[in-house]
Amino acid sequence: MIFRLAENAFHRLARLPFRPRPCLSSRLLSCSASTAAVIPPSADDFELVSLFDQPLANKKSRPFTVSGIFQHTQLNTPAGFTALADSTLVRAQILTERILRAPQSRSELFKVVKNLDRLSDLLCGVIDLAELLRNAHPDPQWVRSANESYEKLCEYMNVLNTDVGLYKVLDVVLHDPEIVKSLSPEAHQTALIFWRDFEKSAIRLPPESREKFVSLSSEILSLGHEFVTEASASRPAVEIEPSELEGIEDDGMGVRLRRQASSTQRSLLVYPGSHQAHMIMCSAPNESLRQKLYVAAHSSTPRQIECLERLLCARAELARLVGWDSYASMTLHDKMAKNPEHVNQFLDTFLDRTAGYACEALHELMLRKQAHLKSPSLPIIQAWDRSYYCPPEPLEPPVPLPPLSLGRVFMGLSRLFKHLYGIWLRPAEAISGEVWHPDVRKMEVVDEVHGVIGWIYADLFARNGKACGAAHYTIRCSRRTDDDDEAGDFSVADTKELIAASQSFEAVKRHGLHGVQGVYQLPLVVLLCEFARPTIARGPTVLEWHEVQTLFHEMGHAMHSMIGRTEYHNVAGTRCATDFVELPSILMEHFLNSPAVLSLFDASSTTTITSQIANHHKDPCHFIDTHGSILLSILDQIYHSPAVLEPSFNSTASLRILYNSRGLIPHVPGTSFQTQFGHLFGYGATYYSYLFDRVIASHVWRNLFSNDPLHRNLGEKYKTEVLRYGGGRDPWLMLSTLLNKPDLEVGDAAAMREVGRWRIEDGSPAERH
Repeated sequence: MIFRLAENAFHRLARLPFRPRPCLSSRLLSCSASTAAVIPPSADDFELVSLFDQPLANKKSRPFTVSGIFQHTQLNTPAGFTALADSTLVRAQILTERILRAPQSRSELFKVVKNLDRLSDLLCGVIDLAELLRNAHPDPQWVRSANESYEKLCEYMNVLNTDVGLYKVLDVVLHDPEIVKSLSPEAHQTALIFWRDFEKSAIRLPPESREKFVSLSSEILSLGHEFVTEASASRPAVEIEPSELEGIEDDGMGVRLRRQASSTQRSLLVYPGSHQAHMIMCSAPNESLRQKLYVAAHSSTPRQIECLERLLCARAELARLVGWDSYASMTLHDKMAKNPEHVNQFLDTFLDRTAGYACEALHELMLRKQAHLKSPSLPIIQAWDRSYYCPPEPLEPPVPLPPLSLGRVFMGLSRLFKHLYGIWLRPAEAISGEVWHPDVRKMEVVDEVHGVIGWIYADLFARNGKACGAAHYTIRCSRRTDDDDEAGDFSVADTKELIAASQSFEAVKRHGLHGVQGVYQLPLVVLLCEFARPTIARGPTVLEWHEVQTLFHEMGHAMHSMIGRTEYHNVAGTRCATDFVELPSILMEHFLNSPAVLSLFDASSTTTITSQIANHHKDPCHFIDTHGSILLSILDQIYHSPAVLEPSFNSTASLRILYNSRGLIPHVPGTSFQTQFGHLFGYGATYYSYLFDRVIASHVWRNLFSNDPLHRNLGEKYKTEVLRYGGGRDPWLMLSTLLNKPDLEVGDAAAMREVGRWRIEDGSPAERH
């Protein structure tokens, strides 16, 4: 199944029977306050500060101990990685043949679900590592090896995803009452994930229909890459006359613009999306100038519109081919929402919930524009007015804080986890060859009962060639390994040399846990950010407030990976429903609004910050932007509905009708923003997910943690009722148990409406009513 693997892997949100785990990007959010006691500082706290705040040149290493990436001894050269990929492919083929022979033996049928999960983990273990290395390794030879290995193993995954034989074996298993009864809830959920994904893969269709499915999948992949590329491409420059710049604020950029215009006495060329354009949109009093730039920035070529509409039609045709009425219906079937109707129940309710605040905010902008224009009546707010009448506010912590170094933030995170879960971070020494760059720092994740439960590698400093942005890579998921029955894989003795590299790679992953029966593959994650490096001259890396929020967000994903220690890899940690996966990371950001949590950044503190967060005014554009995000989510549903196959479908007309009928700010004729809505590719029919999780996280914070965010019993409840299950339990059941709301357990339309009635906690007065 070429399309789903490549398309979703591109955005690191793959959902396949055999699929790379999600690498999740960061978001920013702020919320409320609370107080509690603080655990006294420990030796590990101070070592964490030193680990990240010492200039990197002062770090010590053990030069005589040499290993390979993540202590896999064969991964000390690019050739070693290529050999691992080849060995893994042979081993995967052997295991595939075993599964296909399972109907010949009753005992083998009982092992099918376990063996499918093993096969998925076997391939993902190398693919996920390749994905990291090709984004983070500084050596081009390593990157080349990682790319080749990634493509080779993904190609075999695509073969597995359309293997009728594997599907038929799984069909036999799931229709055998004795076998189904023998499966644990986690194993049964894993089997259903395989089953649903196979069903979406045209697996039951005749050969000619499967060929059509592959053809459509390839077309979607090609169109998707073109769409994403064009979505971020520069729009043509706008000619601006010197006279149009009158009145721009006398900051550095405004002075330079006017000086450039006056020196040449010619029109300036300003590119939409540039820093110059942003400055003009924020500070130019000339409305016609802002309008000109806005229209230029949101216009499309006929080819760009055609590309998007062909992509949407191809998705709809693919869904029809496998028996669904729309792409949204097919995609949402295994999500919390279950179907488009439920998504619309949430979005409609949430839009109504937000509309009052958003209309008040729009009225405030009208008053600002009226005062600016000295108009006798309230003017209409146009799309190009948003940035001018809503100047950006700096993101600041809720209470005054001293500069926060990277090490102190990690110390605060560790102390927070110890309060909530009895888990903390402990610095660990990376031996030579274990990491791909000297900047990378290693931490053990330690549980007070079970000891070391996983590892976090932090690659946090900017450098050339490294992927931009912040991300959480799950390199290794939890999985129980002592019941693997590997001896049953091999019917041919002469394969031992071919699979030796893979067996050695797998052996390093296996560990015992104090007080836990069995042997487990323990989780290993990597955090990538692009902070400034500490130096002797500048001292430690001091984070901006939004960078602290980013780090908390990514560590929310990391702890989900650590605590979601399941027996099956396909449901471990962040391998859960797309519309549930952001809940732990967004919830982590809420803790930053508590003075008690902020006091954890002070290593010497044993008391809390007692000052309360003031009800400071937040710019009204927050509500307008939330309203706009809901509209985009509705548009995403429209674009993936049956309507796209109607001859009259027009993506621009759909956008115009939506914004003019349900929006706050009218659609601008001649514009077609949809061609820049890049998330339509990676999050097709699921763009609502982030809003959905923001609402749930706010409700969990407000009802569980806001009054006592460091209370161990509350943390333990969240840990045992939500985090530990990963994707192995129905999210609605987890949520209903956590919040003591039995009505949510069914996850029906009423449950979606109920979530839509909740609010996003953001610290603004209107949201605290």
